[in-house]
Amino acid sequence: MNKDQVEGKLKDIGGKIQEGAGKVVGSTEQQAKGLANQAEGKTQEAYGDAKEVVKDAVDQTNRPAPRP
Repeated sequence: MNKDQVEGKLKDIGGKIQEGAGKVVGSTEQQAKGLANQAEGKTQEAYGDAKEVVKDAVDQTNRPAPRP
């Protein structure tokens, strides 16, 4: 797990909390900000996932071949 995956997940969770709080107090502005934070968090998390895939592929490529 990398920094972008963690930060993205935290933004997503924070956005869900903000959206829920907006619903409770009847603030469409807070709901919209919460949804925007969720989208930003999911995007950052997906970026972190992609970085992890590339890192794993590079690690696999740099690994020595097994000897028979």
